[in-house]
Amino acid sequence: MKASFAAVSVALGASLAVASPTLEVRATSTSSGSLPTVTVKGNAFFAGNDRFYIRGVDYQPGGSSDAKDPLADEDGCMRDIKYFKQLGINTIRVYTVDNTASHDTCMNALAAAGIYVALDVNTPLYSINRANPAISYNAVYLQSLFATVDAFANYTNTLLFFSGNEVINDVNTTNCAPYIKAVTRDLKQYRNNRGYRAIPIGYSAADVSENRYETAQYMNCGTDDQRSDFFAFNDYSWCDPSSYTISGWDQKVATYGNYSLPLFLSEYGCNKAARKFEEVSALYNSEMTGVYSGGLVYEYSEEGSDYGLVTISGSTVTPNDDFTYLQAAFSNNTAPTGDGGYHSDGTASTCPSSSDTWNTGDFSGEALPAIPSDATKYMTSGAGKGPGLAGAGSQDSGTENVATASAGSGSATRTASGASSTASGASGSATHSGAASRMNVGEVSFAPLIMTGVVALSTLFGATLL
Repeated sequence: MKASFAAVSVALGASLAVASPTLEVRATSTSSGSLPTVTVKGNAFFAGNDRFYIRGVDYQPGGSSDAKDPLADEDGCMRDIKYFKQLGINTIRVYTVDNTASHDTCMNALAAAGIYVALDVNTPLYSINRANPAISYNAVYLQSLFATVDAFANYTNTLLFFSGNEVINDVNTTNCAPYIKAVTRDLKQYRNNRGYRAIPIGYSAADVSENRYETAQYMNCGTDDQRSDFFAFNDYSWCDPSSYTISGWDQKVATYGNYSLPLFLSEYGCNKAARKFEEVSALYNSEMTGVYSGGLVYEYSEEGSDYGLVTISGSTVTPNDDFTYLQAAFSNNTAPTGDGGYHSDGTASTCPSSSDTWNTGDFSGEALPAIPSDATKYMTSGAGKGPGLAGAGSQDSGTENVATASAGSGSATRTASGASSTASGASGSATHSGAASRMNVGEVSFAPLIMTGVVALSTLFGATLL
């Protein structure tokens, strides 16, 4: 699908006063749900001793033109859970949330329905700007992300956190990779230092064939504190009528056969023809489950791009043909019994070499930006109150001069299980000129790189939803 990007000019406040953290501030969420927490074992997810496959949809009613928090909309949430249950899903992905709002009603109702939430921690105003990743990686930004972790850490059905989404969207934006990876490291360290359970944290990549595999390798290389807990990518290459081989999915399974992290599709569902979701039969078949852990269909509600499973008008939900096809596909294709052929062990990837399609700029190999010095206090005192969706934004709150982290600098002073570790400091510095001055977005699989279900601040603000 040809991606059409509109030039967006948004004037953001140069700075946002970071809320003063208080020692008492921990998770603000409370959950009465009894869903088993999901953990990572080898290259798969497990709920208790049972293999867990993501069978879900992307959920952002209102789309990019009205980016609101659907988990804070109690009426809308209760309205839609009925249809989630009809689809037979176990997960929804939400792209935008307000870290100042209460989510108890919706999260607990979802838990009661057996539904987990995969959550993007970035928002349109608090995200990595792919045009200036160094400046946009700052303490104001991280404070917002950490506050979102606080807001959702104690729900048993918080499945995972996405540290970013499609920030790298072509061969010219791979210099953002060190900043994405630094954010993942920082989120993991915050999660562990605050004593939360080990909610998996990782990246959702665009299906850019030129560097998709390099991105996966990069997110899985380096020290343990740097590595992601999972890797996901958006894939629209299977367009019905198709097959496991015609779509090229067999080649992707072969490519990732030795990948040691859980891998899943954060978006799928090509709409070039009638969507009968024939790919579901392959995705949950033993030919793929040794490598993949399921996926999320794009998207629940129709937002003007013909990807919607349902049409929403006020309190009325009308299922479309896609809904019926997906419902049948899930019903007719259960996951294999047992462990699905997962790999219980594996090794970290080797960081990809620099090439014409992969260049991480001043941070080569395992080197990453150091966490901003004025953000380190959050690791011990907590993030405090977040800015929500009405803050002044963070993209211009940093500096071009970003220090280089020493190896292991993201190690927590405690782990999610309570064990202690030693964190080292940061050293060195690097002066960055920011990302490439132009964004060249061409034909990229069939993925809708402008996601109608999420954020409108795209080409300029590449962070979370693009």
